[in-house]
Amino acid sequence: PGENPNEARSRFGADFTPILLNEIIPHIESTFRVLTDRDNRAMAGLSWGGLQTFNITLNNLDKFSYIGGFSGAGFINPDQLDQAYNGVFNDPAAFNEKVHLLFMGIGSEERPERTRNLSEGLKKAGINNVYYESPGTAHEFLTWRRCLKEFAPLLFK
Repeated sequence: PGENPNEARSRFGADFTPILLNEIIPHIESTFRVLTDRDNRAMAGLSWGGLQTFNITLNNLDKFSYIGGFSGAGFINPDQLDQAYNGVFNDPAAFNEKVHLLFMGIGSEERPERTRNLSEGLKKAGINNVYYESPGTAHEFLTWRRCLKEFAPLLFK
């Protein structure tokens, strides 16, 4: 009671970044036989997890080189790319060299204009990315399964 709901929403998931970077990834690397460099690490998420994926990966390009957002690719205004994620898009050549895949997928029935415009804005700025629109689907598991089907074959090439 009395709490600003926007403040609460902005904190949602905020504690996940240090847990992922300092606990989950080291645990996976110490438990399983995996390649541990950024060129062999991907992260993708659906819905809010897609937003978290963009927030985590684009602020930690020393750890990730394959990025996927399914129905959640960050709230980035294409006209303000220079301000997004500490200016990560300001040097397209450096970004494209570091990021092997930037994937954005969304259902055609969940208002895809923002994601489509972001993809087009990034392309105009010289940032390589893949945009996929799932025909006839909304914010639902069929969209995300189709996104994964498009995303997975592009990994680790």
